[in-house]
Amino acid sequence: MDQVKDNVAKAISLDIPHMSLYSLILENHTVFMNRMRRGKLPLPKEELEAEMFEYIIAELERAGFEHYEISNFSKPGFESRHNLMYWDNAEYYGIGAGASGYVNGVRYKNHGPIRHYLNAVEAGNARITEEHLSQREQMEEEMFLGLRKKSGVSMARFEEKFGRSFEGLYGEIIRDLVQQGLMQIDGDRVRMTKRGLFLGDTVAERFILE
Repeated sequence: MDQVKDNVAKAISLDIPHMSLYSLILENHTVFMNRMRRGKLPLPKEELEAEMFEYIIAELERAGFEHYEISNFSKPGFESRHNLMYWDNAEYYGIGAGASGYVNGVRYKNHGPIRHYLNAVEAGNARITEEHLSQREQMEEEMFLGLRKKSGVSMARFEEKFGRSFEGLYGEIIRDLVQQGLMQIDGDRVRMTKRGLFLGDTVAERFILE
């Protein structure tokens, strides 16, 4: 915890308008994972990690930052437009070697590096992969991504986008999560509480449609 306090103080002193902060996620076949398995990498327990998260949020908000997405904080007007596009589940074009795009429910990736891309363009298809998302998958992503934001998900926008009843799909789940103190309803929007944000992945799993 002392290290977290020191790092937060140093970060605030840099006078920068945006910060992204993540807890360490161990991946297989990495030095950190190998050290942890050998008992040589002590990691904080979940209770301490939650305490660290709460401390970071409180200190950054006190310094004028808004906690606008699970892992992102910004001064007013400095939110990442690039990342908000993903969290809003908006469409975007991927142009050029190795670029990724998402248009009309199709997520795709272009060939790369540049020589492979140019050869593919000449052959008539720049894309190396295409994934066609069903409406169910698109609705799930709308919830997974949108609930990462402090502003949450607009029920009216959801219904306009997908032509489905938000209440019919998620009403019971939302009420259950509100009762558990993990979500809240604010006018047209549903969003996570601070406790819900810490348990983000666990909450998001509830929105997988059968």
